[in-house]
Amino acid sequence: MVALNGTFAILTGAAQGLGLAIARAYAAQGMKLALMDVQADKLNALADELRAGGTDCLPIPVDLANADATQAAVDQALAAYGKPRVLVHNAALLKERSMLEVTFPQWQTEVNIILQAAFLLAKAVWQPMIAADSGSIVFVSSGSGIKGFVKEVAYCPAKHGQEGLMKVLAMEGQPFNIAVNTITPGAPINTPMSAENYSEELKQKWVDPALLAPAFVYLAGIDAHDVTGERLNAWELSQQHPLA
Repeated sequence: MVALNGTFAILTGAAQGLGLAIARAYAAQGMKLALMDVQADKLNALADELRAGGTDCLPIPVDLANADATQAAVDQALAAYGKPRVLVHNAALLKERSMLEVTFPQWQTEVNIILQAAFLLAKAVWQPMIAADSGSIVFVSSGSGIKGFVKEVAYCPAKHGQEGLMKVLAMEGQPFNIAVNTITPGAPINTPMSAENYSEELKQKWVDPALLAPAFVYLAGIDAHDVTGERLNAWELSQQHPLA
């Protein structure tokens, strides 16, 4: 395991929910952070909070549905901090719409945030991680990455695509010691996106996303010698690797 203090993480979807919990956990480990989210006010408030605690962080408001903006954001992050130890692509958008309801621009927005951004971000960090002979890439997935759900005409294909991209990159990254994995929450989590889409039954079971943060701390310190090409469970992994 790589010591995390002073290393650099790129994290998307950082302004709220699971991303916020991961950002706080990484800050507690002494990591430098490039934080991305479309919600500029919330993102800047988080950056102010973390800086007050001594964290070196760069908030980058960005619409990850836009390819040019995504590329510019990750270029800015790499220019600021150099080689990343870990990339966590957590940002996603789920708007329940049936095939009859969804428009192509709506479909494209969800797919671009989830899958297009995953490709662009991974592509940008690939060469720096090769140069470092080490790195970890994590795509946050879900049950929608392996099965279908009604009214997830865009979300399910995008999450399935992330799973496929992970499998290819894990194979290509192995010779360079780059770990590439997907991870699902493994438990219902209390986030704004969940609040919009969970049934009342699931809301009775949901947990604080901070309980899943240990899994992401563990994944920040691994490389291909540890685990790669796997679909992981954040709840189980957090139980196995609790924070000190």
